[in-house]
Amino acid sequence: MKSLLNSALGLTLCATGAMADGHAKELTIAIVNNGHMINMQKVAEAYTEETGVKLNWVSLEEGVLREQVTSDTATGGGQYDIINIGMQEAPIWGAAGWIEPLEFGADYDVEDILPAMRAGLSHDGTLYAAPFYGESSMVMYRKDLMDAAGVSIADNDSWENVKAAAAAIHDPENGIYGACLRGKPGWGDNGAFITTVANSFGAAWFDADYKPQLDSPEWNAAVNFYVDFLGTYGPPGSEGNSFNEILALYNEGKCGLWIDATIAASFLEVDGVAYAQSPNAGNPVGANWLWAWAMAVPAGTPNAEEAKAFIEWATSKDYVQAVGNHPDFGWDKVPTGQRASTYALPEFQAVAGFAEAEMKAIESAAPEATDLKPYVGVQFVAIPEFPEIGSAFGQEMAAALSGAKSVEDALAAAQAAAVAIMDEAGY
Repeated sequence: MKSLLNSALGLTLCATGAMADGHAKELTIAIVNNGHMINMQKVAEAYTEETGVKLNWVSLEEGVLREQVTSDTATGGGQYDIINIGMQEAPIWGAAGWIEPLEFGADYDVEDILPAMRAGLSHDGTLYAAPFYGESSMVMYRKDLMDAAGVSIADNDSWENVKAAAAAIHDPENGIYGACLRGKPGWGDNGAFITTVANSFGAAWFDADYKPQLDSPEWNAAVNFYVDFLGTYGPPGSEGNSFNEILALYNEGKCGLWIDATIAASFLEVDGVAYAQSPNAGNPVGANWLWAWAMAVPAGTPNAEEAKAFIEWATSKDYVQAVGNHPDFGWDKVPTGQRASTYALPEFQAVAGFAEAEMKAIESAAPEATDLKPYVGVQFVAIPEFPEIGSAFGQEMAAALSGAKSVEDALAAAQAAAVAIMDEAGY
């Protein structure tokens, strides 16, 4: 860890002279309240000890983080020196000049970052956010329960087979639900999962002219399947569950299967877990998402050099070593999906039974535009208007899941909202 800590310290001192008067700089960092980000607060105590840079953490639920960071960055509010963003925002915000380009020293080894992550966080070949961890999505299931019920799940299985497996292990009287899936409204919450289902059914958010397509038969079939599947075999109140809520349920032994971010495998604490590639309804392209929670520097912060130095350390090979050797964490808790070198570490290989499935999912994700999906993005669309559209969609899907609306009415409302937003944007 010290090699990059020392280089980071040198960069801070030489570039800014900020600590020449004996007063340590402070950085305010907005992070999503997921496990790896929470762990970083503890690991980064060593960074403060070595550099004297005080770190002020603002940990927010995913939807709240997106709203606050977007508002502050777009207006130049200056509330944060470092922000958590992802592949939807980084290229768009970089092109708009909202965030700083990132360039690091040779020791950082930018070529070690997985190509899919580099590409998704860059615009015109310039990196605008560095991946803290990366992910796709996959099935995480209780093989012990499935074996007892005489059912199985294969890689890229059909949705009907997955549903039948969930039905076979569904035992609500004993507190076990066949499937736990995202239902909480938000473009990165229920919207992310539902979009992968829709992709696999042959649906798309827009046609080649960027006209919304949420009233298509494929969307209708996908959302009806989702609502029936989760409504029948999911836990009560699923319309309030996203990643953190389902992780807690899974670790309490209440979920038979979970289809979600590959990064969840690092935090599963129950026995008998196995992994499979995401299911599909005939179209595997887009059935598993691609994402990175990354770190970026808002344009205009007076602490840009110190912020970049911290990001260089926090997304480095040295950071992975720091987590692996940390007494509170260990090699099963290192951030994954960002660097190829992590997967070659013997210490990681010894504890990461999910590593092969995770890498297979990341490498098979298909964010590029296709004839079926004529835009960049898997579980999102890489246009500035999408967060607003996706948020409206998420609310309607939660209403359908709860029974407050029919699927048809919910999709009609989401289509109307999407059309209005795109019309106003001039498409």
